[in-house]
Amino acid sequence: MKSYIFSIITLLVLLTFSTAKAQNRTIYEDVPTDSIRLSDPFVYADKETKTYYMTGTGGMMWKSKNLKTWTGPYRVAQTDPHSWMGPRPMIWAAEIHKYKDKYYYFATFTNQKVQIDTVANNVIDRRACHVLVSDKPDGPYVPMADSIYLPANMPTLDGTFWVDKDKKPYMVFCYEWLQNLNGTIEKIELKPDLSGTIGERKLLFRASDSPWSRERTPLGFDGPNKVTDGPFLFTTSTGRLGMLWTSWVYDVYTQGVAYSESGTLDGPWTQELVPVTPPNFGHGMLFTDFKGNQLMAVHSHMKRGDITTRIPHFFLVSLKGDRLTVIKEYKP
Repeated sequence: MKSYIFSIITLLVLLTFSTAKAQNRTIYEDVPTDSIRLSDPFVYADKETKTYYMTGTGGMMWKSKNLKTWTGPYRVAQTDPHSWMGPRPMIWAAEIHKYKDKYYYFATFTNQKVQIDTVANNVIDRRACHVLVSDKPDGPYVPMADSIYLPANMPTLDGTFWVDKDKKPYMVFCYEWLQNLNGTIEKIELKPDLSGTIGERKLLFRASDSPWSRERTPLGFDGPNKVTDGPFLFTTSTGRLGMLWTSWVYDVYTQGVAYSESGTLDGPWTQELVPVTPPNFGHGMLFTDFKGNQLMAVHSHMKRGDITTRIPHFFLVSLKGDRLTVIKEYKP
């Protein structure tokens, strides 16, 4: 009952905000962070405009000057309706990365009208990581040269961006557990302008490498969870390469961290023994705000009955030394 009341109150609050019409959508102003429902939040802090741009699942964008209140949502992704995505693809886990003089929109696109496989009675939709481009951080983001970045017969998701020590750009992504039954995190080289991929993908690690995730099968087997979700790369103050990624501890959404022993994407990757954030927070990324604070953006994952609520949250973190430390929740 509380979740229903909370949803009604949130809706009434949103309706009181001043609005404007843009892109044929209602744009809300001065929306508090905890009134936004958003999975997989990603914050791009643009120094030139002193604006925070927040994307995530749903293909929309929110804008803020202070991380307290936001304006939006704006539709910023323009896909090709004649491509494999179809006219109205689902958009998950969108990220914004500046590279050279362009802005790139890494996201997962799903065409629910096309099925590529059925494994263990799960029908798998056509879903893949893809990249769009813009001259501005707030878009519009449009297609580039290649219509396909990863094989069409495998479901991939949560692509992110990294330039490795070889100075080459890469996409790091998840190969979904629905097909391989043991999710992986992999890499593939990108073209110099990120307009497509080069060569073959390479395995970085598997879901079963996690010492902290857990699941129990219908047959009673208890072991590592099969899900890999939300990779994000970072370096500590000593230059150590780390990766945030998310899975589950039974029914609790949980985020861990792994570190590369070589300092490159090739690893080998060593998993930390315990999660890096509190329970029911995950799919994190790191950014520095305009005050110099190092922050992690995550979403909370709270389920009450049949209703799951996902809300963006910020945590203050430290990258001093050779590891990431989460200090406390941050409320601007």
